[in-house]
Amino acid sequence: MNGFSYHLRVCRTFQCIWVCAGCLWLLPFSYQPAEASTEAMVQRLEKLAKRSNPVRNIFLSSLRARMFAEQAAQATTQDKRMDLMLQEAVEWLQAGASEKAMEGFNAWEAMARQVAPDLYEKNHYLLKFYQSLCWIRVGEQENCLANHTTASCLMPIQAAGVHRLRRGSEGALSILKPALERYPEDLSLKWLFNIASMTLGHDPETVSNPWWIPASTWSSDADIGVFPDIAGSVGADVNALSGGTVLDDFNGDGLIDILVTAWGFHDSPTYLQNDGEGRFTDRTRESGLLELTGGLNMVSADYDNDGDIDVFVLRGAWLGSEGRIPNSLWQNDGKGHFEDVTDEAGVLSSYPTQTAVWWDMNNDGWLDLFVGNESTPRNRHRSELYVNNQDGTFTEQARACGLSLTSYIKATAVADIDHDGWLDLYISNYDAPNQLFRNTGPVSGKSQLRRFVDVARQAGVSEPVHSFPCWFFDADQDGWQDLFVAGYKIKDVGEVAADVLGQPHQASKARLYRNRGDGTFEDQTQSLGLDQVLHTMGSNYGDVNNDGYPDFYLGTGDPDLATLIPNRLFLNQGGRRFADITTSAGMGHLQKGHGIGFADLDNDGDQDVYANMGGAYEGDLYRNALFLNPGHEHHWLKLRLHGVHSNRMGVGSRVSVRVKDADGSLRTFHRVVRTGGSFGASPLRIEMGLGKATALEALTIHWHGSGTQQNTFCL
Repeated sequence: MNGFSYHLRVCRTFQCIWVCAGCLWLLPFSYQPAEASTEAMVQRLEKLAKRSNPVRNIFLSSLRARMFAEQAAQATTQDKRMDLMLQEAVEWLQAGASEKAMEGFNAWEAMARQVAPDLYEKNHYLLKFYQSLCWIRVGEQENCLANHTTASCLMPIQAAGVHRLRRGSEGALSILKPALERYPEDLSLKWLFNIASMTLGHDPETVSNPWWIPASTWSSDADIGVFPDIAGSVGADVNALSGGTVLDDFNGDGLIDILVTAWGFHDSPTYLQNDGEGRFTDRTRESGLLELTGGLNMVSADYDNDGDIDVFVLRGAWLGSEGRIPNSLWQNDGKGHFEDVTDEAGVLSSYPTQTAVWWDMNNDGWLDLFVGNESTPRNRHRSELYVNNQDGTFTEQARACGLSLTSYIKATAVADIDHDGWLDLYISNYDAPNQLFRNTGPVSGKSQLRRFVDVARQAGVSEPVHSFPCWFFDADQDGWQDLFVAGYKIKDVGEVAADVLGQPHQASKARLYRNRGDGTFEDQTQSLGLDQVLHTMGSNYGDVNNDGYPDFYLGTGDPDLATLIPNRLFLNQGGRRFADITTSAGMGHLQKGHGIGFADLDNDGDQDVYANMGGAYEGDLYRNALFLNPGHEHHWLKLRLHGVHSNRMGVGSRVSVRVKDADGSLRTFHRVVRTGGSFGASPLRIEMGLGKATALEALTIHWHGSGTQQNTFCL
């Protein structure tokens, strides 16, 4: 493949003329955090871990299993004892002790048949469901984890993905078949039956069975080649629970590194440094991050304008009253070593959250930080807006700016939706209408603060009511930022089966809104081929075939161990439609998709995809995936901005590239400098496909903050 490689202001391929209004350089302040601040955060996290209560924290599975066992032993009634026995077995399953859980369910069944036949009949479906799930988990643990291959857990399961050790799936089918005979219309059982059957190499095209889901369900709409999972061969297959992902150059060597977190109280982050020779080296201990545990998500930026990537870590999501865990701000020294400067920077808060966004909301050349917290009627945790004081500290100003919100916020995204030069803010809420806050003007008497007004209803972007990740991107390359919002509500995995089989369901679906350019949006979800149940968590976008149009990869699932749904890759076909290429690309991973990033990790000119694959319960560990791009005969451009009056990395700036094709026609591609979606971070450099362009005619940068338009004409 061929590339036009740009760095900062250097255009190496063509003769260029720069046109730039004069600006003053913003010099980074001199700020040296005390090393004690990292140790203070370590101790704070350790104390919270020790105090966590298994009664309220449903994800402390081992502790909860032992708690229910003790309560069952002390129960004074048979019904109470049997109820606690069931709960104990469920907890052992979620703790990863699948066979111990099986023993518990079997013991309950034997007792119920003998002394409580009515109770047995009442719980028959639930019992069979969990017994089959125990066997499915045995199959996963013995094959996908202990005997992992590059095809493990990829739907449709075939070839190297078929289980060598068969007892788990055979055990599951021995329970699922009679269960389906009794409950033939149950789609959750049917879904699990199909997964277990595929792991044994059964083919729906050759085996006649009323419970098969048609093989055509998994067919792709297009084929651009297979993206093999190479994480294990390059040292990037971190085996952990769910967490965040940041892909960027942390040590200034020009190579993209990998930083991942896992959300458990005792889970260390992992910093993988790119060695430039196709492998990654674990530098977690050297980075100073080893004991800074936990974190379901991260957002990256150069908050102090010193030219390197810093990271804000989000903790406590989904935990309710147990989620009062502090977030962290990790300051990078430019060499891949970090200090926790949360206290010194003034951003210490302890509310359950997994979403935040860096943005220059007041156009002063310094990045501010919005944090969306999770509020419920019983636990109200207002969102926070930290305004950058330009000296390494922040001041919380959400209330003054109209952004002190008390909804259950699951995602945030920013864009200049109307090209007025000011960034606007989108809020994805769970179980409430979404919000779009337009940046309307300065707060009276406070020039550094801006006033925000919710215009979601007028703009037409308040749905879906149950939503999760979101992002702005230019889907049709018309120069205006469109909006993707993922739906996130299913009763159970059976509703996913209902959707693929064309049966009715109540699950929430995604929305893709096209920006009309007048402050309003048009819902084009159906016409673009995205009117589906996607049940998305982690996600991000990039350009996997370098044609200039952004594609996206969705990490699917939820904490339920039975929610085994293939992650999805959608190819943008010229802004007219998104084609599902999940199967043909080999990226239909069944495990829980969390933080996702797109980046050219091997410096060959195309974007690879890194995905955090662990689940939420302590036994739902899985290896992260790195899907290697097979390459395409398209040109590309890389561009890292260096802000002058804008913030140092140019976050929020719009980049337009005009190219000439072989027939002499001109096209323009558009990008905005940001890390991508709300759950997973791609590099802050522009990695842009140019299709089959034969010449780069012009490059224009609309610098956010300064309002400067900078033009390069390549002759």
